[in-house]
Amino acid sequence: MTVEAIIFDKDGTLFDFQRSWGDAMVELLESAVAPNRLEGAALALGFDLERAQFMPGSVVIAGTSIELARVLAPYMQRDEQEALHQIDVAAERARMVPAVDLVSCLGRLGRDHVLGLVTNDSEAPSRRHLEAAGIADCFAFLAGCDSGHGSKPAPDPLLAFAKATSIAPERTLMVGDSRTDLVAAKAAGMRPIAVLTGVAGAEELARDAEAVLSDIGQLADWIADQFPGGTKSDKSCRNRSFNLQRFDQDSR
Repeated sequence: MTVEAIIFDKDGTLFDFQRSWGDAMVELLESAVAPNRLEGAALALGFDLERAQFMPGSVVIAGTSIELARVLAPYMQRDEQEALHQIDVAAERARMVPAVDLVSCLGRLGRDHVLGLVTNDSEAPSRRHLEAAGIADCFAFLAGCDSGHGSKPAPDPLLAFAKATSIAPERTLMVGDSRTDLVAAKAAGMRPIAVLTGVAGAEELARDAEAVLSDIGQLADWIADQFPGGTKSDKSCRNRSFNLQRFDQDSR
């Protein structure tokens, strides 16, 4: 069996979850929620305001931006659409902390595989985060929760990648930091790989993952060990990625 493609989650996979979103969530809550509602909003999110950290099971970890807006809207005293807009604006301003040297890591993986990104964040801030990190061109396909392909844990956005690339699901890895990513991978017929740069621990993730890695920096060596000689050629993958770079925008 060869591995031709890799789909990544974004938050907690490419970017360290707590270090990227902890301070950003404090800023969002303090700017958008009245002081007498702050504690309730943080509790509803599963967020520790004092430590600026998300607790296991927080809706923010694997939920969509739309789900986050639904939770926060009553505390922000806004309707859900207004809350979503404010959340997306805050997300675009968030300072993402890479989990590893992303340019080097994705450059290495992209020589032999078509890369995609499927996130439950909204598409616009996701693109900003990739651009700011200098890795936007690494991905042949990007789907956010509002891109028209649905959201994880449903397999639909992963299958949209498979359709766009004409790469069979069983030849694709899905790499993420939450059970939501892994469940989506299994439902799509893809191979689920977990990383520990999110909030979930190894024991929780191991139940649904073929492998649990410290971070995506270990992925290339893991693939080489598991599938010796089982990757596409450099030229083939680079050409496919180039041809598909804007698929997700042009097809809508």
